[in-house]
Amino acid sequence: MAPQGSNVSSSRSKLFLCLLLLACTGAAGLQVGFYQQSCPDAESIVRNVTWAGAAADPSLAGKLLRVYFHDCFPQGCDASVLLDGRGTEKAAGPNLSLGGLDVVDAAKAALEVACPGTVSCADVVALAARDAVSFQFGRLLWEVETGRRDSCFSDEADATSLPNPEFVFPILKDSFAKRGLGVADLVALSGAHTLGRTTCMFVSPRLYTFRGNGGVDPLIDPGYARELMQQCQSTSSTNRVVMDPGSEFSFDTSYYAAVKANRGVLLTDSVLMHDDEAARLVDEMQDQGKFLAAFEASIRRMGAIGVLTGSAGEIRRNCRVVN
Repeated sequence: MAPQGSNVSSSRSKLFLCLLLLACTGAAGLQVGFYQQSCPDAESIVRNVTWAGAAADPSLAGKLLRVYFHDCFPQGCDASVLLDGRGTEKAAGPNLSLGGLDVVDAAKAALEVACPGTVSCADVVALAARDAVSFQFGRLLWEVETGRRDSCFSDEADATSLPNPEFVFPILKDSFAKRGLGVADLVALSGAHTLGRTTCMFVSPRLYTFRGNGGVDPLIDPGYARELMQQCQSTSSTNRVVMDPGSEFSFDTSYYAAVKANRGVLLTDSVLMHDDEAARLVDEMQDQGKFLAAFEASIRRMGAIGVLTGSAGEIRRNCRVVN
């Protein structure tokens, strides 16, 4: 646990106050348009900053979706992943490569000029993720319920609850179920893998040491396995692999076609075909309209995991440190 402050004593005092509020305050819930009265331009401010960032960096959508997921899954959508310091979630291995945080900082800074101390960092992450994905469509793909508040603490150990890329389907399903998400949510949210890249660290075991016995994972199309070997030539390779070749920057359904063809990059992609319900949904998600509708429903459910509302937590002035 590593909150940041001007000194150790004041930092501990702030943390104690924040935890006290968290313990004594009930959640009031989220709502669309939460800032309509207190900061009417909040969503347009975040959108303008995010769309400018997306115009300059086509990989931003994948980066911000990953930040949102990595924030919500461990202990809830509370911006705890944004806190700097030793021992925080941000310092955990899975989070060392998070990107797009400069856009979150820029959006928050603009909000602090317009409406000081009003819009939470947790809501900035939720809005920016939506806006970055929506950029290519020129319209907002889903409404974001806002009203989250920010956590005052962050623990590196919490990041261990993120799904491991080597999970088999029952374990992957269980990790989602523990957060109130079902198989439909698992399949829909996996569609985010149509964006971005992953490291060879998570791919090489499927190519050279599968299940510790050597050899190639039989779930991968042999021709695709050879392609991956060209990119990840050893288990120690630090190269990065496109998650959905030909669609790295496009939020579309080609990921599901790849999974269906045994061309999923991660084991957690391939195992979607190991469950009858999930495999049926993979087929359905190849329709763009069905995918967008399913993704909207699932990311809104994910965005409600473990939220702090009412007087719980705080509204950070700087997303990287507690007030």
